[in-house]
Amino acid sequence: MLPLPLIEAGSVVTVRKVGGSPDIKNHMEELGFAVGHTIKVVTSVNGNTICDVKGSRVAVSKEMSSRIMVDPVAE
Repeated sequence: MLPLPLIEAGSVVTVRKVGGSPDIKNHMEELGFAVGHTIKVVTSVNGNTICDVKGSRVAVSKEMSSRIMVDPVAE
């Protein structure tokens, strides 16, 4: 498992864990960052990450993205 900011642009990953308070976890799930969901990293600059989640692009700050642990999807 790796934190989301360490994943290269263009990579497809599976969300394995979302850290933080219950409110933060709930908010991230509403955005599509739920455990087991697959997302694609569009770009990551200084830890700020843009992901393709369910066909929509979602920007996540460095603070929030570092709480999202993911595994690369085998191609």
